[in-house]
Amino acid sequence: MHDDRRLTEVRLDRFVRERIVPAVYPRSVSLALSSWDVPDEPVPVMEALRQEFTPQEHGAAWGRPWSTKWLRLQGEVPAAWGAAADTSVEIVVDLGFGTDLPGFQCEGIAWRPDGTIIKAISPRNQYIPLKLLGSGVSVDFYVEAAANPDLSQGWTFAATPYGDKATAGSDPKYRLGRIVIAEFNQTVWELRQDIWTLSGLMHELPMDLPRRHEILRALERMLDILDPDDVPGTAAAGRDALTAVLSRPAYASAHQLHATGHAHIDSAWLWPVRETIRKCARTFSNVIALMDEEPDFVFSCSSAQQLAWIKELYPELFGRIRDKVKTGQFVPVGGMWVESDTNMPGGEAMARQFLEGKSFFLDEFGVECREAWLPDSFGYSAAMPQIVKAAGSDWFLTQKISWNQINKMPHHTFNWEGIDGTRLFTHFPPVDTYNSELSGRELAHAERNYRDHGRGTTSLVPFGYGDGGGGPTREMLAAARRTADLEGSPKVRLGSAASFFDRAEAESASLPVWVGEMYLELHRGTYTSQAKTKLGNRRSEHLLREAELWCATAAVRRGYSYPAAELKRLWRLVLLQQFHDILPGSSIAWVHQDAERNYAAVGKQLEAIIADAATAVLGSGEREFLLNAAPHARQGVPALAAAEPVRAEHPVLVTESGGGYILDNGIIRAVVNADGLLMSLMDYASGREAMAPGQVGNLLELHRDTPNEWDAWDIDAFYRRNVVPLTEARSVTLERGGRDAVVVVERLSGSSAITQRISLEAGSESLSISTAVDWQESEKLLKLGFALDVRADRSASETQFGHVFRPTHVNTSWEAAKFEICAHRWIHVAEPGYGVAVSNSSTYGHDVTRNIREDDGGTTTTVRLSLLRAPKFPDPGADHGRHELNVTIRPGASIAGAVEEGYRTNLAPRLFKGAHGVEPLFTVSNQALVIEAVKLAEDGSGDVVVRVYESLGERSTGLVTANFDVAGVHTVDLLERPVASPGVAAGRDSAELALRPFQLVTLRYVR
Repeated sequence: MHDDRRLTEVRLDRFVRERIVPAVYPRSVSLALSSWDVPDEPVPVMEALRQEFTPQEHGAAWGRPWSTKWLRLQGEVPAAWGAAADTSVEIVVDLGFGTDLPGFQCEGIAWRPDGTIIKAISPRNQYIPLKLLGSGVSVDFYVEAAANPDLSQGWTFAATPYGDKATAGSDPKYRLGRIVIAEFNQTVWELRQDIWTLSGLMHELPMDLPRRHEILRALERMLDILDPDDVPGTAAAGRDALTAVLSRPAYASAHQLHATGHAHIDSAWLWPVRETIRKCARTFSNVIALMDEEPDFVFSCSSAQQLAWIKELYPELFGRIRDKVKTGQFVPVGGMWVESDTNMPGGEAMARQFLEGKSFFLDEFGVECREAWLPDSFGYSAAMPQIVKAAGSDWFLTQKISWNQINKMPHHTFNWEGIDGTRLFTHFPPVDTYNSELSGRELAHAERNYRDHGRGTTSLVPFGYGDGGGGPTREMLAAARRTADLEGSPKVRLGSAASFFDRAEAESASLPVWVGEMYLELHRGTYTSQAKTKLGNRRSEHLLREAELWCATAAVRRGYSYPAAELKRLWRLVLLQQFHDILPGSSIAWVHQDAERNYAAVGKQLEAIIADAATAVLGSGEREFLLNAAPHARQGVPALAAAEPVRAEHPVLVTESGGGYILDNGIIRAVVNADGLLMSLMDYASGREAMAPGQVGNLLELHRDTPNEWDAWDIDAFYRRNVVPLTEARSVTLERGGRDAVVVVERLSGSSAITQRISLEAGSESLSISTAVDWQESEKLLKLGFALDVRADRSASETQFGHVFRPTHVNTSWEAAKFEICAHRWIHVAEPGYGVAVSNSSTYGHDVTRNIREDDGGTTTTVRLSLLRAPKFPDPGADHGRHELNVTIRPGASIAGAVEEGYRTNLAPRLFKGAHGVEPLFTVSNQALVIEAVKLAEDGSGDVVVRVYESLGERSTGLVTANFDVAGVHTVDLLERPVASPGVAAGRDSAELALRPFQLVTLRYVR
């Protein structure tokens, strides 16, 4: 037989495009339009409806970037429209949508005259059923149209001015399209869905499979039956021609796909938070409208923050959501405040993501989320399994690892083992998207790509348009119905994420195990981009630690009124900034300007809270006290206590040498040369030189930083091949400050002025380096490096509640891919008996390399910190301006020393005047057991909650004793609910701990 396959396929595509699609709405009439343009930022609906609306021309240009236009749509439905059994009346509103993307452009939401939401208007969801207006044959409603510019620009990653209102300009971005009353033909629409599903399936089937050709010939017969001049009149017959191929059941062994509705809405990204709030209202209103028509439709909604916005700003819609939660259709998932980054948030912040998220869902809906839901975050910390389990959750879902550049994850359903040994049931949907349309291509890919055939039979597919696309559509549900049992296709079942996990867990008797972090082999630049956002995060996390500690201390010791509501509000604001496109630095300028303002406000308010609590604790007086919020003693003040500090006995000795300086405090000795480079660093305890022979530390290096794509996100490995060492100093001078010494180094890199202050304090075990930069570079990466005489086969990087080891060699592609890594407050390299710790106050990106020296055969391990970047997309001015980045280097340090140094660097000494000190609320008998948080209980009982973790990666024992009246001690989960905790023996006023490496424990001391 001749192969005329391609002829039929082209015929089909054109017939659908030119005949069937127009016949879905065979007749229409225009609506009368009037409008009001909002002068600046969006206004509440009732304020908008009070304005004077003036006549609006159809087809007119509208919408300066980020503006809002309110449209009033009025008209009468022609007589007899919608009278036929397979027809109805809908309003079709095209705001000027492009066809390439379902979101990332203008959007709208329809309102009734009484101020209630109808549903959204989206690029691929432009209709409003007449029955939703509740106005009979009269049409009178409003559309709030948002002129959000398309910053995706076809993903060319070109610099754009549209990410900042100040530079976005005022030219209109859109032109109104068709805005009409239209008659909707259900039969033609159903035919269109039949064709879409069958054609999509056909193109995925092998050419040698008879099923492919059966579908092709059925579609050909349908084309012959349809009258191109009367598609509505012949659509039913056309559908009949497809009945046989649509009714053939799936193979008995077909893969099963659990399809759950979803709309991944980034809480900020290529739009500001204020627009995210409206995107949520639009999407959720669409979802609710669809649920009313489709009782089997289930929608999975993550991010408590987004629902909190709806509760506050759209209460009527929130009430409808609550009703759908009760019916099981609208399902909260994830249990986090936002879908956060997991690489950079500190341990306590990650715990609070679950505390705040799960508590909100429980309080508002009575729903306990059993899964963590992070489809789009940029890699997953090895601490996550323990944190998720400690929050009372059982499962984990991600999608982003499918973006790996080099290596593919070997499993899709597996147990993920964290740093402490906790295992978490994890699924990685093989469909490789969290925005599925349930197309034939996607379904076939999910089945082919699934790497656990023979061990499992099912996977999850989240479907729906995200980021302003309006969520799932009726077309997607039609596809789900058609592929529920269709030969050649996986079997699609609508349901919740929990229903999938229950089934997958039941059939998985012996799961493979993935140990350690799930490192994303992409987006490594997010550890560094937008340094001020990262500084704000780190500073806020530590201020919150201090505020809760001193407020709890004041409450217990002095009867102080604990500011629980204010602390919760500030925590939630900080947690929002940890969203996976804010903290990583991958958003537009507007977002990061908002973040910096938020961090400034958080800092100001927390400083006031701390000062108020300190006054309550110390009383009124003129004696100077050090409030030590660190978990280690410092300057003679016990951990978590306030006392008069003890000054070091010996001042720093300074000797001039060859235009540079030698700094010596009797504990360590540092040599800085005439160019401000660190030539030598020795600790007297070991008597060993830390710097590699002939090499230096404090070396700033400027790299070309031009990734292939995703500018703010990516650092590509070839950056290393273009580097300029900044080895020359404009000046090197000495400052003395009491018993301490500071070497001030001035440098110039292009037009960026750099001032470094290399300081050694009396009594300090570390050398501090503060780098102040007026950063004016473009597409450059600034690194700060230390070449160390250490044979380290691995590095240790702090992560949440512990640390993670990574090889320094590149034996395999998995190791080679980790050329840029994330560390929290410290990174440590060591050989048996000796190590060096490098700590920081706001830097997360690092790299560690090793080389063998030819002259002596020794090993140089180089530790570098990524200080600053300057990507052009999506914020062309990213990181420009003044920065101060603080680093310390501690020679002869153990892991315990690194842990201590990290807290010391991030909790600056806080001095207050008062009348008396205060003993700590808790003492710990073993410094391996670190107190990460002290707070009052969430329930307002006044009980004191303590979070403790084993910090050294060893089996550690110790006693955590309360230094106040206690009625009992209990172990609780992150939500402060009673839970059994292995290795904890609770007494009346203390808890005896025998913890496994990195084990996390939360203790509740009942007052």
